[in-house]
Amino acid sequence: MPALPGQRFYQQENNLKRNYSETDIKYMAEALALAEKARGATSPNPMVGAVIVRDGAVVGRGYHKRAGTPHAEVHALRQAGDKARGATMYVTLEPCSHFGRTPPCAPAVAAAGIKKVVAAMKDPNPKVAGRGFAILRKAGVEVVTGVLENEAKALNAAFIKYVTTGKPLVILKAAVTLDGKTATGDGDSKWITGESARRDVHRLRGECDAVLVGIGTLLKDDPQLTCRLPGAKRQPYRIVIDGGLDIGLKSNFCKLAADGKTIVATLPDANAAKAKKLEKSGVKVLRVPEKGTGKIDISQLLAELGKMSITSLLVEGGGETHFSFLSVGEADRAMFYIAPKLLGGKSSHTAVDGEGFGTIAAAVGVGEMEMKRFGNDIRISAEIMKR
Repeated sequence: MPALPGQRFYQQENNLKRNYSETDIKYMAEALALAEKARGATSPNPMVGAVIVRDGAVVGRGYHKRAGTPHAEVHALRQAGDKARGATMYVTLEPCSHFGRTPPCAPAVAAAGIKKVVAAMKDPNPKVAGRGFAILRKAGVEVVTGVLENEAKALNAAFIKYVTTGKPLVILKAAVTLDGKTATGDGDSKWITGESARRDVHRLRGECDAVLVGIGTLLKDDPQLTCRLPGAKRQPYRIVIDGGLDIGLKSNFCKLAADGKTIVATLPDANAAKAKKLEKSGVKVLRVPEKGTGKIDISQLLAELGKMSITSLLVEGGGETHFSFLSVGEADRAMFYIAPKLLGGKSSHTAVDGEGFGTIAAAVGVGEMEMKRFGNDIRISAEIMKR
Protein backbone atom coordinates (compact mmCIF):
# COMPACT_ATOMS: atom_id res chain seq x y z
CA MET A 1 0.00 0.00 0.00
CA PRO A 2 1.44 3.43 -0.97
CA ALA A 3 2.45 6.06 1.58
CA LEU A 4 -0.60 8.05 2.55
CA PRO A 5 -1.17 11.80 2.68
CA GLY A 6 -0.16 13.36 5.98
CA GLN A 7 1.94 10.37 7.07
CA ARG A 8 4.88 11.63 9.13
CA PHE A 9 6.94 9.65 11.60
CA TYR A 10 8.27 12.57 13.66
CA GLN A 11 5.33 14.67 14.84
CA GLN A 12 7.09 15.18 18.17
CA GLU A 13 5.28 18.35 19.25
CA ASN A 14 1.81 16.81 18.94
CA ASN A 15 2.83 13.61 20.68
CA LEU A 16 4.67 15.32 23.50
CA LYS A 17 1.48 17.22 24.26
CA ARG A 18 -0.13 13.82 24.88
CA ASN A 19 2.46 13.10 27.60
CA TYR A 20 4.57 10.68 25.56
CA SER A 21 8.28 10.97 26.18
CA GLU A 22 10.85 11.80 23.52
CA THR A 23 12.29 8.34 24.11
CA ASP A 24 8.95 6.66 23.36
CA ILE A 25 8.55 8.73 20.20
CA LYS A 26 12.11 8.00 19.07
CA TYR A 27 11.83 4.22 19.34
CA MET A 28 8.29 4.08 17.96
CA ALA A 29 9.47 6.08 14.95
CA GLU A 30 12.18 3.47 14.45
CA ALA A 31 9.60 0.67 14.69
CA LEU A 32 7.42 2.41 12.07
CA ALA A 33 10.41 2.79 9.76
CA LEU A 34 11.11 -0.94 10.13
CA ALA A 35 7.50 -1.78 9.30
CA GLU A 36 7.70 0.40 6.19
CA LYS A 37 10.42 -1.86 4.77
CA ALA A 38 7.81 -4.51 3.96
CA ARG A 39 5.41 -2.19 2.09
CA GLY A 40 3.65 -4.20 -0.59
CA ALA A 41 4.73 -7.58 0.79
CA THR A 42 2.55 -8.36 3.82
CA SER A 43 -1.02 -8.22 2.49
CA PRO A 44 -3.52 -9.27 3.72
CA ASN A 45 -1.57 -8.82 6.96
CA PRO A 46 -0.55 -5.41 8.31
CA MET A 47 2.94 -3.93 8.20
CA VAL A 48 4.40 -4.17 11.71
CA GLY A 49 7.73 -3.20 13.21
CA ALA A 50 9.15 -3.91 16.69
CA VAL A 51 12.11 -2.58 18.66
CA ILE A 52 13.27 -3.96 22.04
CA VAL A 53 15.16 -1.61 24.35
CA ARG A 54 16.99 -2.49 27.56
CA ASP A 55 19.00 -0.06 29.70
CA GLY A 56 18.83 2.61 27.01
CA ALA A 57 20.16 0.40 24.20
CA VAL A 58 18.37 -1.43 21.37
CA VAL A 59 18.82 -5.19 21.83
CA GLY A 60 16.36 -6.45 19.24
CA ARG A 61 14.72 -5.29 16.03
CA GLY A 62 12.27 -6.95 13.69
CA TYR A 63 9.52 -6.45 11.17
CA HIS A 64 6.91 -8.62 9.50
CA LYS A 65 8.47 -9.37 6.12
CA ARG A 66 5.75 -11.32 4.33
CA ALA A 67 2.37 -12.91 5.01
CA GLY A 68 2.79 -16.40 6.46
CA THR A 69 6.23 -15.68 7.95
CA PRO A 70 7.08 -14.81 11.59
CA HIS A 71 5.72 -11.54 12.92
CA ALA A 72 7.77 -8.51 13.91
CA GLU A 73 7.72 -9.36 17.62
CA VAL A 74 9.14 -12.82 16.98
CA HIS A 75 12.04 -11.49 14.91
CA ALA A 76 12.84 -8.89 17.58
CA LEU A 77 12.65 -11.43 20.42
CA ARG A 78 14.94 -13.84 18.57
CA GLN A 79 17.52 -11.11 18.07
CA ALA A 80 17.30 -9.97 21.69
CA GLY A 81 17.53 -13.45 23.18
CA ASP A 82 18.00 -13.37 26.98
CA LYS A 83 18.34 -9.59 26.87
CA ALA A 84 14.57 -9.36 26.30
CA ARG A 85 13.96 -10.11 29.99
CA GLY A 86 13.12 -6.87 31.77
CA ALA A 87 13.19 -4.86 28.53
CA THR A 88 10.65 -2.61 26.84
CA MET A 89 9.17 -3.53 23.46
CA TYR A 90 8.01 -0.82 21.07
CA VAL A 91 5.61 -2.23 18.51
CA THR A 92 3.48 -0.47 15.88
CA LEU A 93 0.40 -2.66 16.39
CA GLU A 94 -1.10 -4.61 19.28
CA PRO A 95 0.52 -8.08 19.48
CA CYS A 96 -1.88 -10.69 18.10
CA SER A 97 -3.72 -13.15 20.33
CA HIS A 98 -5.01 -15.71 17.83
CA PHE A 99 -3.61 -18.57 15.77
CA GLY A 100 -3.47 -17.82 12.06
CA ARG A 101 -0.72 -19.00 9.73
CA THR A 102 1.65 -18.33 12.64
CA PRO A 103 1.27 -18.66 16.45
CA PRO A 104 0.01 -15.68 18.51
CA CYS A 105 2.59 -13.10 19.57
CA ALA A 106 1.18 -11.76 22.85
CA PRO A 107 1.89 -14.94 24.85
CA ALA A 108 5.40 -15.14 23.36
CA VAL A 109 6.14 -11.54 24.37
CA ALA A 110 5.00 -12.22 27.93
CA ALA A 111 6.92 -15.52 28.12
CA ALA A 112 10.13 -13.78 27.01
CA GLY A 113 10.03 -11.61 30.13
CA ILE A 114 9.31 -8.29 28.43
CA LYS A 115 8.51 -5.84 31.24
CA LYS A 116 6.69 -3.16 29.24
CA VAL A 117 5.03 -2.94 25.83
CA VAL A 118 4.55 0.42 24.14
CA ALA A 119 2.14 0.04 21.21
CA ALA A 120 1.14 2.62 18.63
CA MET A 121 -2.42 1.36 18.24
CA LYS A 122 -4.98 -1.28 19.07
CA ASP A 123 -5.47 -3.94 16.41
CA PRO A 124 -8.76 -3.20 14.56
CA ASN A 125 -9.09 -6.86 13.62
CA PRO A 126 -12.11 -8.26 15.51
CA LYS A 127 -10.06 -11.44 16.12
CA VAL A 128 -7.70 -9.38 18.27
CA ALA A 129 -9.42 -6.11 19.32
CA GLY A 130 -7.73 -5.69 22.72
CA ARG A 131 -7.25 -9.38 23.52
CA GLY A 132 -3.50 -9.13 22.96
CA PHE A 133 -3.24 -6.29 25.45
CA ALA A 134 -5.38 -8.26 27.92
CA ILE A 135 -3.03 -11.26 27.71
CA LEU A 136 -0.03 -9.03 28.36
CA ARG A 137 -1.60 -7.22 31.32
CA LYS A 138 -2.74 -10.51 32.85
CA ALA A 139 0.86 -11.68 32.68
CA GLY A 140 2.02 -8.57 34.53
CA VAL A 141 3.33 -6.67 31.52
CA GLU A 142 2.81 -2.91 31.60
CA VAL A 143 1.04 -1.69 28.43
CA VAL A 144 1.13 1.85 27.02
CA THR A 145 -0.79 2.70 23.85
CA GLY A 146 -1.23 5.60 21.45
CA VAL A 147 2.38 6.62 20.71
CA LEU A 148 2.44 7.86 17.08
CA GLU A 149 -1.02 6.35 16.66
CA ASN A 150 -2.01 8.52 13.69
CA GLU A 151 1.17 7.57 11.86
CA ALA A 152 0.53 3.89 12.54
CA LYS A 153 -3.03 4.15 11.25
CA ALA A 154 -1.85 5.90 8.10
CA LEU A 155 0.75 3.19 7.53
CA ASN A 156 -1.89 0.44 7.64
CA ALA A 157 -4.90 2.26 6.21
CA ALA A 158 -5.56 -0.56 3.72
CA PHE A 159 -5.45 -3.25 6.42
CA ILE A 160 -7.73 -1.22 8.69
CA LYS A 161 -10.37 -0.79 6.01
CA TYR A 162 -10.12 -4.42 4.95
CA VAL A 163 -10.58 -5.94 8.43
CA THR A 164 -13.36 -3.53 9.41
CA THR A 165 -15.40 -3.51 6.16
CA GLY A 166 -14.29 -6.53 4.16
CA LYS A 167 -13.41 -4.23 1.24
CA PRO A 168 -10.10 -2.97 -0.16
CA LEU A 169 -8.86 0.60 0.18
CA VAL A 170 -9.58 2.35 -3.13
CA ILE A 171 -7.09 4.83 -4.63
CA LEU A 172 -8.06 6.83 -7.72
CA LYS A 173 -5.00 7.57 -9.86
CA ALA A 174 -4.81 9.87 -12.88
CA ALA A 175 -2.24 11.76 -14.92
CA VAL A 176 -3.60 15.16 -15.94
CA THR A 177 -2.51 18.37 -17.61
CA LEU A 178 -2.55 21.63 -15.69
CA ASP A 179 -6.05 22.28 -17.07
CA GLY A 180 -7.29 18.89 -15.87
CA LYS A 181 -7.25 16.88 -19.09
CA THR A 182 -6.30 13.21 -19.27
CA ALA A 183 -6.53 12.72 -23.05
CA THR A 184 -7.53 14.44 -26.26
CA GLY A 185 -10.99 13.89 -27.71
CA ASP A 186 -9.72 11.00 -29.84
CA GLY A 187 -7.95 9.39 -26.87
CA ASP A 188 -4.31 10.45 -27.27
CA SER A 189 -2.75 10.40 -23.79
CA LYS A 190 0.88 9.28 -24.24
CA TRP A 191 2.62 10.71 -22.49
CA ILE A 192 1.15 13.41 -20.26
CA THR A 193 3.72 12.99 -17.48
CA GLY A 194 7.45 12.31 -17.62
CA GLU A 195 9.41 9.15 -16.90
CA SER A 196 9.94 9.89 -13.20
CA ALA A 197 6.20 10.17 -12.53
CA ARG A 198 5.50 7.05 -14.55
CA ARG A 199 8.05 5.11 -12.51
CA ASP A 200 6.23 6.19 -9.38
CA VAL A 201 2.99 4.77 -10.82
CA HIS A 202 4.74 1.44 -11.33
CA ARG A 203 5.89 1.61 -7.72
CA LEU A 204 2.26 2.08 -6.69
CA ARG A 205 1.22 -0.90 -8.79
CA GLY A 206 3.84 -3.02 -7.09
CA GLU A 207 2.61 -1.98 -3.64
CA CYS A 208 -1.12 -2.40 -4.27
CA ASP A 209 -2.86 -5.76 -4.40
CA ALA A 210 -4.82 -4.95 -7.56
CA VAL A 211 -5.07 -2.46 -10.44
CA LEU A 212 -8.38 -1.72 -12.17
CA VAL A 213 -9.50 0.05 -15.34
CA GLY A 214 -12.75 0.35 -17.26
CA ILE A 215 -13.30 -1.37 -20.59
CA GLY A 216 -13.03 1.92 -22.47
CA THR A 217 -9.48 2.48 -21.24
CA LEU A 218 -8.55 -1.13 -21.93
CA LEU A 219 -9.84 -1.08 -25.51
CA LYS A 220 -8.14 2.25 -26.22
CA ASP A 221 -4.74 1.66 -24.60
CA ASP A 222 -4.44 -2.16 -24.44
CA PRO A 223 -2.48 -1.85 -21.14
CA GLN A 224 -0.68 -4.63 -19.32
CA LEU A 225 -1.41 -3.13 -15.85
CA THR A 226 1.78 -4.67 -14.49
CA CYS A 227 4.61 -3.32 -12.35
CA ARG A 228 7.55 -3.06 -14.72
CA LEU A 229 10.20 -1.84 -12.30
CA PRO A 230 13.45 -3.86 -12.26
CA GLY A 231 13.39 -6.47 -9.54
CA ALA A 232 9.65 -6.24 -8.88
CA LYS A 233 8.89 -8.85 -6.23
CA ARG A 234 5.24 -9.37 -7.13
CA GLN A 235 2.57 -8.36 -9.60
CA PRO A 236 -0.88 -7.00 -8.73
CA TYR A 237 -4.17 -8.54 -9.78
CA ARG A 238 -5.33 -6.95 -13.04
CA ILE A 239 -9.03 -6.12 -13.21
CA VAL A 240 -11.26 -4.66 -15.91
CA ILE A 241 -14.90 -3.64 -15.52
CA ASP A 242 -16.52 -4.97 -18.69
CA GLY A 243 -20.28 -5.35 -18.37
CA GLY A 244 -20.76 -6.51 -21.96
CA LEU A 245 -17.63 -8.69 -22.28
CA ASP A 246 -16.26 -6.57 -25.10
CA ILE A 247 -12.66 -7.44 -24.24
CA GLY A 248 -10.49 -8.96 -26.97
CA LEU A 249 -9.12 -12.43 -26.34
CA LYS A 250 -5.79 -11.39 -27.87
CA SER A 251 -5.41 -8.25 -25.74
CA ASN A 252 -2.34 -7.78 -23.53
CA PHE A 253 -4.73 -8.10 -20.61
CA CYS A 254 -5.70 -11.64 -21.60
CA LYS A 255 -2.22 -12.68 -22.70
CA LEU A 256 -1.01 -12.39 -19.12
CA ALA A 257 -3.79 -14.56 -17.67
CA ALA A 258 -1.61 -17.62 -17.11
CA ASP A 259 -0.48 -16.27 -13.73
CA GLY A 260 -4.04 -16.43 -12.37
CA LYS A 261 -4.23 -12.72 -11.64
CA THR A 262 -6.43 -11.51 -14.51
CA ILE A 263 -10.04 -10.68 -13.62
CA VAL A 264 -12.95 -9.49 -15.75
CA ALA A 265 -15.83 -8.07 -13.71
CA THR A 266 -19.01 -8.39 -15.73
CA LEU A 267 -22.80 -8.62 -15.41
CA PRO A 268 -24.67 -11.82 -14.57
CA ASP A 269 -26.24 -12.09 -18.05
CA ALA A 270 -23.08 -11.35 -20.04
CA ASN A 271 -22.24 -13.56 -23.05
CA ALA A 272 -21.79 -17.09 -21.64
CA ALA A 273 -19.86 -18.38 -24.67
CA LYS A 274 -17.40 -15.47 -24.48
CA ALA A 275 -17.02 -16.03 -20.76
CA LYS A 276 -16.08 -19.67 -21.32
CA LYS A 277 -13.40 -18.67 -23.83
CA LEU A 278 -11.97 -16.17 -21.37
CA GLU A 279 -11.95 -18.72 -18.57
CA LYS A 280 -10.27 -21.26 -20.83
CA SER A 281 -7.45 -18.78 -21.39
CA GLY A 282 -7.00 -18.37 -17.62
CA VAL A 283 -9.09 -15.24 -17.04
CA LYS A 284 -11.28 -15.24 -13.93
CA VAL A 285 -14.76 -14.03 -14.91
CA LEU A 286 -16.37 -12.41 -11.89
CA ARG A 287 -20.11 -11.90 -12.32
CA VAL A 288 -21.35 -8.94 -10.28
CA PRO A 289 -25.00 -7.85 -9.81
CA GLU A 290 -26.27 -4.95 -11.90
CA LYS A 291 -26.95 -1.55 -10.36
CA GLY A 292 -28.30 0.96 -12.81
CA THR A 293 -28.74 0.26 -16.51
CA GLY A 294 -25.90 -1.91 -17.76
CA LYS A 295 -23.62 -1.05 -14.83
CA ILE A 296 -22.14 -3.36 -12.24
CA ASP A 297 -22.64 -2.76 -8.53
CA ILE A 298 -19.33 -1.18 -7.45
CA SER A 299 -19.91 -1.84 -3.75
CA GLN A 300 -20.60 -5.51 -4.42
CA LEU A 301 -17.52 -5.74 -6.64
CA LEU A 302 -15.36 -4.45 -3.79
CA ALA A 303 -16.93 -6.97 -1.42
CA GLU A 304 -16.07 -9.78 -3.85
CA LEU A 305 -12.48 -8.55 -4.14
CA GLY A 306 -12.29 -8.48 -0.34
CA LYS A 307 -13.24 -12.15 -0.28
CA MET A 308 -10.13 -12.73 -2.41
CA SER A 309 -7.99 -11.03 0.30
CA ILE A 310 -7.42 -7.98 -1.91
CA THR A 311 -6.84 -5.14 0.57
CA SER A 312 -5.81 -2.28 -1.75
CA LEU A 313 -7.08 -1.33 -5.21
CA LEU A 314 -5.48 1.21 -7.56
CA VAL A 315 -8.11 2.51 -9.98
CA GLU A 316 -6.45 3.91 -13.09
CA GLY A 317 -9.61 5.06 -14.85
CA GLY A 318 -10.78 6.31 -17.12
CA GLY A 319 -12.97 9.20 -16.10
CA GLU A 320 -16.25 7.26 -16.23
CA THR A 321 -14.80 4.55 -14.01
CA HIS A 322 -13.48 7.09 -11.51
CA PHE A 323 -16.93 8.68 -11.31
CA SER A 324 -18.56 5.28 -10.77
CA PHE A 325 -16.52 4.83 -7.57
CA LEU A 326 -16.97 8.43 -6.40
CA SER A 327 -20.71 8.50 -6.99
CA VAL A 328 -21.34 5.60 -4.61
CA GLY A 329 -18.87 6.75 -1.96
CA GLU A 330 -16.40 3.92 -2.54
CA ALA A 331 -13.24 5.96 -3.24
CA ASP A 332 -10.83 6.54 -0.34
CA ARG A 333 -7.79 8.31 -1.78
CA ALA A 334 -6.82 10.36 -4.81
CA MET A 335 -3.36 10.45 -6.38
CA PHE A 336 -3.22 12.82 -9.32
CA TYR A 337 -0.02 13.48 -11.27
CA ILE A 338 -0.15 16.99 -12.75
CA ALA A 339 2.01 17.86 -15.76
CA PRO A 340 2.96 21.44 -16.77
CA LYS A 341 0.92 21.31 -19.97
CA LEU A 342 -2.28 22.92 -21.22
CA LEU A 343 -4.35 20.78 -23.57
CA GLY A 344 -7.74 22.47 -23.85
CA GLY A 345 -10.54 21.14 -26.03
CA LYS A 346 -14.23 20.76 -25.26
CA SER A 347 -14.09 17.09 -26.18
CA SER A 348 -10.92 16.32 -24.21
CA HIS A 349 -11.29 13.81 -21.40
CA THR A 350 -10.95 14.62 -17.71
CA ALA A 351 -9.93 12.59 -14.67
CA VAL A 352 -13.56 12.36 -13.54
CA ASP A 353 -16.19 12.28 -16.28
CA GLY A 354 -19.64 10.71 -15.97
CA GLU A 355 -22.71 12.65 -14.98
CA GLY A 356 -20.92 14.77 -12.40
CA PHE A 357 -22.48 16.00 -9.17
CA GLY A 358 -24.46 18.91 -10.58
CA THR A 359 -23.46 21.74 -8.26
CA ILE A 360 -20.36 23.01 -6.52
CA ALA A 361 -22.09 22.37 -3.19
CA ALA A 362 -22.52 18.70 -4.13
CA ALA A 363 -18.87 18.23 -5.14
CA VAL A 364 -16.82 15.63 -3.27
CA GLY A 365 -14.26 17.21 -0.97
CA VAL A 366 -10.75 16.04 -0.15
CA GLY A 367 -8.66 16.37 2.98
CA GLU A 368 -5.23 17.89 3.46
CA MET A 369 -3.28 17.66 0.23
CA GLU A 370 0.30 16.45 0.10
CA MET A 371 2.48 17.38 -2.86
CA LYS A 372 5.60 15.67 -4.18
CA ARG A 373 7.63 16.58 -7.24
CA PHE A 374 8.71 14.09 -9.90
CA GLY A 375 10.87 15.98 -12.36
CA ASN A 376 8.62 18.71 -13.79
CA ASP A 377 5.47 16.90 -12.64
CA ILE A 378 3.72 17.14 -9.28
CA ARG A 379 1.81 14.38 -7.51
CA ILE A 380 -1.05 15.56 -5.32
CA SER A 381 -2.33 13.02 -2.80
CA ALA A 382 -5.35 13.44 -0.56
CA GLU A 383 -8.00 11.56 1.35
CA ILE A 384 -11.40 11.65 -0.35
CA MET A 385 -14.06 12.79 2.08
CA LYS A 386 -17.19 10.69 2.45
CA ARG A 387 -20.47 12.25 1.33
